[in-house]
Amino acid sequence: MEIIEVTGKKLAEEFHNVPDKIYKDDPNYIPFLRPMVENTFNPLENSKFKNGDARRWVLKDRDGYTGRIAAFFDDDYSSGYEQPTGCIGFFECTDNREASFMLFDTAREWLKKNGMEAMDGPVNFGENFFFWGLLVEGFKPMTFGMQYNPPYYRRLFEEYGFRTYYEQYSYSMDISSPDLPDRFWKIAAWVAKKPDYSYEHFTFKNRDKYVRDFVKIHELAWSGHSNYKPASEDQLKEMIRQARIILEEEFIWFVYHKGMPVAFYMMIPDINQIISKLKSGKMNWINIIKLLYYKKIKIISRCRVIVLGVVPQFQKLGIESGIFYQLKQVMLKKPWYNDMEMSWVGDFNPKMNALFKSFGANRTLTHLTLRYLFDRKKEFVRAQIVN
Repeated sequence: MEIIEVTGKKLAEEFHNVPDKIYKDDPNYIPFLRPMVENTFNPLENSKFKNGDARRWVLKDRDGYTGRIAAFFDDDYSSGYEQPTGCIGFFECTDNREASFMLFDTAREWLKKNGMEAMDGPVNFGENFFFWGLLVEGFKPMTFGMQYNPPYYRRLFEEYGFRTYYEQYSYSMDISSPDLPDRFWKIAAWVAKKPDYSYEHFTFKNRDKYVRDFVKIHELAWSGHSNYKPASEDQLKEMIRQARIILEEEFIWFVYHKGMPVAFYMMIPDINQIISKLKSGKMNWINIIKLLYYKKIKIISRCRVIVLGVVPQFQKLGIESGIFYQLKQVMLKKPWYNDMEMSWVGDFNPKMNALFKSFGANRTLTHLTLRYLFDRKKEFVRAQIVN
């Protein structure tokens, strides 16, 4: 077996082809969009390179290229923990202990050379909305941006020495369902009409304003968390630009109190329901035409909530219900959507988990973010609970 660093288009192609071999007989697998993955490793497209770096490798054996891994670090993430912490992601491998260990070793040694003392994974070199976590419960077709992997990956990670840093839970519900009690909607309508509060949905025309408001709310809502990582305006603008073809303006909401941004909510259509029909993550002109066609005929029935944040002093005031009131009016105009996935919430955030359960949502998925300490004698500590 041989580990080869990805350089040039040919090896990049092999990097993308590895999952097709791993999941060739798995009907649940939906490929990532290749341009989205490539942009992750392009310094001109990914602002994380301003304060960090990334590398990726493929593993070659007698059967060809059968494994891959990426390693990356950036100052915002690495400095947020007791020890400088880098990351690994885009891991794929056959059920082969030796092969997986070679991939992990390669990533670890590169991170160690760059001053890291631990590595988290499998995660993304970007916002945690996408490609984050190891699936351990709920093996079914994933929504767009959610990680899917074979069950044996957990064994490979844990045998190497990774331990669970935190669990990630995803929930599902139908916001237009008549099963939701009238009392919930009466309260939601009352909250939505409270004086001094206003609700606005995102528009591409005013993109820069909403990105600034998002970053401001994100900082106020999460900066007190031990694992807080600041949101990047550049990263968010890149994400919006790359995802414009699938975003719906009325799926992204902001709440203001006397003009001050105090809450946001972001949901995206599950474009994986289209990608599964393309049979490829390549965005050639044929697949782009197919994507636009399927989107136009409204085959997407599922959407994914990727973030909900409320500034602390405005929590427990029912603002979330007010957002859902606005959203219900949108969903009633788009009846082809009948499933809403809320993903994901860390086990370190019991308040948000309790909130989703209070909406009547059912937990459907569990992912893990794992950590490997390079100093094997160092005490392992899980993510702190957010009070």
